[in-house]
Amino acid sequence: MTRFFLVTGAVSAFVAVALGAFGAHGLRARVSPEMLAVFETGARYHMYHALALVGVAWATSRGLGGAAIVAGWFFLAGTVLFSGSLYVMTLTGQRWLGAITPFGGACFLAGWAALAVAGWRAA
Repeated sequence: MTRFFLVTGAVSAFVAVALGAFGAHGLRARVSPEMLAVFETGARYHMYHALALVGVAWATSRGLGGAAIVAGWFFLAGTVLFSGSLYVMTLTGQRWLGAITPFGGACFLAGWAALAVAGWRAA
């Protein structure tokens, strides 16, 4: 799982940078400032949790296993649900997608809690 989370985190960070640049340069003239801020929030949380996936890879390489792996899956799901819903909402104008976003936020919270459990058990 170490390799999976390291590669997934690195690829996710790459995508976050690319989408952040797209938002900053390609969307500014096409969407409202409000929706641009929504897109930027998605990119920011995307990057935070790409780095969290790299942290999960480090944790699993140190033998933290179970709860750290659960954290990684929650971070990945949170990125898809939270950031993904914000990206798609901005690009399509479908505001109902905002109803999905809190589920991604809950996944992020669960991931951080699981990572804390992994750290606690390792001590």
